[in-house]
Amino acid sequence: MTTEEGIVISRDGSNARVRTQKTEACRSCAAKSACTTLGGGKEMEVDAANQAGAVEGDRVLIGFDTSSMMKASFLIYLFPIFSMILGGFIGQSLAPAFNGNETHFSVAGAATFVIAAFLLIRIIGKRLSHRESYIPKIIRILNTPGVSEKR
Repeated sequence: MTTEEGIVISRDGSNARVRTQKTEACRSCAAKSACTTLGGGKEMEVDAANQAGAVEGDRVLIGFDTSSMMKASFLIYLFPIFSMILGGFIGQSLAPAFNGNETHFSVAGAATFVIAAFLLIRIIGKRLSHRESYIPKIIRILNTPGVSEKR
């Protein structure tokens, strides 16, 4: 499990919005659609399941399932590349059947397949973002303002 520290800035039922620092792990996170980058800088906000009962102002530890992150990385980075290569080969193999230029058909096939891959990623990403294993969770409260001891 990958973890990050942050500060709870608001609560909404069983969820909380946490301000944290953007890291390299953010690029491959499946739940990145639940995050909002503030002004393009290093800070970002994450919607997380508030399992620890944190309140506004608490410094918390957020957990992300590593296996889910690896699956999302494959989906986001490798699937479009494989799709583009497959589309290029299919386009090239279809060119003779239509008396077309192999290069043009190859480029058209690659472009079509990569666009289809991104559309599919968007659909799958929305479905995965609702699965519990892809939702960041507040797993521990590190400290509360005005309280000197850890809970």
